[in-house]
Amino acid sequence: MKHTIFIAGSGGIGEAAALLLREWSSIEVELFLGDINEANLQTAKDFVLKNSKKISAVETILMATNGINDAMQAAFNTCDVLLDCSPGSEAPRMARFACDFKMQYANLTEYIAETDEIIALAKDAETGFILQTGLAPGFVNVLAMSLYQKFVSQFENEKVEKIGMKVGALTAHAHHPHFYGFTWSPIGVATEYVKPSRVLRDYEIRQVPALSDRETIIVGGRIFEADLTSGGAADLPDYFRHKAKNLDYKTLRHVGHYTWVETVMEEFAKDIIDRKLRPDFDLPNKLLTEFLREVPAVENDFVLAHASVDGFDSKGTRRMLEKAFFVEPTKINEHHLRAIQTTTAAPLCEAAMMLLSGKYKGVVLQSQLNPQEFLSGNFVSRIYK
Repeated sequence: MKHTIFIAGSGGIGEAAALLLREWSSIEVELFLGDINEANLQTAKDFVLKNSKKISAVETILMATNGINDAMQAAFNTCDVLLDCSPGSEAPRMARFACDFKMQYANLTEYIAETDEIIALAKDAETGFILQTGLAPGFVNVLAMSLYQKFVSQFENEKVEKIGMKVGALTAHAHHPHFYGFTWSPIGVATEYVKPSRVLRDYEIRQVPALSDRETIIVGGRIFEADLTSGGAADLPDYFRHKAKNLDYKTLRHVGHYTWVETVMEEFAKDIIDRKLRPDFDLPNKLLTEFLREVPAVENDFVLAHASVDGFDSKGTRRMLEKAFFVEPTKINEHHLRAIQTTTAAPLCEAAMMLLSGKYKGVVLQSQLNPQEFLSGNFVSRIYK
């Protein structure tokens, strides 16, 4: 059976999702690529078609910046799924299209207010809405859920001491003083370093400042540092309230990076203190300006995703289950796909397949996905291995 999928946003993640869906799907899919920029659309279409032996259709739709145009309406009327790779601020608008045209829907955004808006919009929808299903939030949350379920089954205790989720989109090489290179959105990095992190502390949900709980961790024999950032925990603080004493999401970096960020923050110390008196002060953009001046953008990346569950078994012995994935760049049809592209796009594609099964209706959050089905799916298992 043939299915038609609309991908809104034809940037790096959108074109990667299109390529994975067309080349790796076990079912026949036809694709619409949507974007507000015609040049971006043509570039993405050429990327998907180049060196491909597939014959399924790939069409482009120039989207309206506001509202809907005739081309969008005609495409939506034929589509089964809308995969939202647009900026997070656009997520409620895309979700409304999915509701109006009875499409399945999945997105990537970590934005909390926009996610809450979609939850209210789609709670009674007849189609499924899988939210925040990229890398983090997304894959790492499902990985943590799978470890928790295994912990409960193996050690017969539903309450645990700590659930940790850590993800780093990192460069293969890192240089003084910043020990970093941009592998994805610089504004995304600046924002997650500023917005508060949602955690569990003593079984209760707390909002704590980003970059306020640094730790050193050894994964696969390599030393990294990790600190709290916003967005990556998805809905797990709500699900694990009263089940996990502590839970948090942290971003992994090469050792030395966060010390450099502290020195940058110190330059804005007075502005940060005066922030409540100066509503025009935009700290993320201030950081972004500094980051862009000092930190290079690089293509040679890898992604590290790590989750752990720590607690006591039924006999009082402390136990820990953990799992880590190092993901390198992938080559498909002679295209070099960065690790951040595939690790974000693969969970989104997996969500599309789960939605097409017809088993999901209304809003589906990360804690509600079937971990075994998700992690063993064709897209996720081929990237995270």
